[in-house]
Amino acid sequence: MNTIESLQWRYAVKKFDEHKFLSENQINTLKEAFNLTASVYGLQPVKMVVINDKKIQNKLVEHSYSQQQIKQASHVLILCIPKKYNTEEVEKYFSLVKKIRNTPDEILNPFKEHLTKTISKKSQEELYIWNKNQAYIALGNLLTVCAIEKIDACPMEGFISKKYDEILNLEKYNLTSVLTIPVGFRANDDYMKDLKKVRKNTSDIIIEL
Repeated sequence: MNTIESLQWRYAVKKFDEHKFLSENQINTLKEAFNLTASVYGLQPVKMVVINDKKIQNKLVEHSYSQQQIKQASHVLILCIPKKYNTEEVEKYFSLVKKIRNTPDEILNPFKEHLTKTISKKSQEELYIWNKNQAYIALGNLLTVCAIEKIDACPMEGFISKKYDEILNLEKYNLTSVLTIPVGFRANDDYMKDLKKVRKNTSDIIIEL
């Protein structure tokens, strides 16, 4: 299928087939797609936890408003952002740029200084919102890749982040969970499987100037 047909095929799965599992190659594709996601200034503040453990998935259901997709799915992807964010991330980024591209300091330093000042002026609350927005970019990218690869998914905001953080011990990594994406394969008896997609006409949502 082409890209548009794949996106038409995609929907937010309400019931996964618990007996079907993603291959290692499919999971690796999602990991690489996540790593290649665009992010502001290329800083990549979002991290992804990949869960393939039914015991953990079952624990998370209780804190996901009993949404069963969490335990039914082959894997659960959790998008996380730093609880505290500072200019050290800028230093790490430009060190990586220099390592990979061997860009001279005289070219890097003006942008590096600008970015350091930009981040240092923001409060932790502002940085939280800024980084959370990056998680949504990653979410959109992952959903598109899932559609193209014929992997089913269900993006979720409906969960108790604090409880997820406790169960996954995210404090250890200075992270907090913001989005979760169960992935796998739709069940044959998912009531949403054969329903027509409901979308406005493109003329209603696109303004051409």
